[in-house]
Amino acid sequence: MANTFFQFKQFTVHQALCAMKVCTDACIQGAYTARYLNQNNLSVPAILDLGAGTGLLSLLLAQQTTSDITAVELDPGAARQATENFALSPWSDRLQLMQTDIRKLEASSTYNFIITNPPFYEDALKSGQAEKDQAMHATNLSYNELLRAINSLLAADGEISVLLPYQAFNSFMTLALQSNLFLKQRLDIRQTTSHSYFRTVGIFSRVATGTAVEELSIHDTSRNYTPEFIELLKPYYLYL
Repeated sequence: MANTFFQFKQFTVHQALCAMKVCTDACIQGAYTARYLNQNNLSVPAILDLGAGTGLLSLLLAQQTTSDITAVELDPGAARQATENFALSPWSDRLQLMQTDIRKLEASSTYNFIITNPPFYEDALKSGQAEKDQAMHATNLSYNELLRAINSLLAADGEISVLLPYQAFNSFMTLALQSNLFLKQRLDIRQTTSHSYFRTVGIFSRVATGTAVEELSIHDTSRNYTPEFIELLKPYYLYL
């Protein structure tokens, strides 16, 4: 049985009500995106987290920025869990949760930055668990629908961060380009230095530019965390 909570240095993520639990690749996305914002001195007063789940990404960004963050989650259990996690965090005044379908989200205002860990594995075999399938498969929300929502909610000078399986990332990148979203930075992730890449984090902008490519191995060949992983996650992980 999965742990019902995950303890970070400055906050706790309770996850008993969520189909998808805290995972390392999502932690990497949140930490990498926060570092990107800070290293580039980007002012992002309003951040939108699409598909919040436990609220993990919002909490990771809240720790390292001063932004107001709005998270959107469709599943009632996950929405309740994220709301509770936000309320228990040190940044409750800057975090809010909206339980709705992002396709129905009205663009009454736009956001300076959008982060999303969207459904994975459009063509993969489903697990048979409805909540987990909804979270993991692009059955209820296609990449095209996600991009339409992003385009309607993203400010003219805004940027987005997306986490996808490595093999699926190129397909998403092609669709993003058709929506005039250009890949600015990417991080290819592998489990160990001897494994192939399995996840990619991409930062997209409305402005065409060159792409900076980085890579990250979580473990070395002895299954110890690599120095690069430790440096990235040290602000968050309890025992780093």
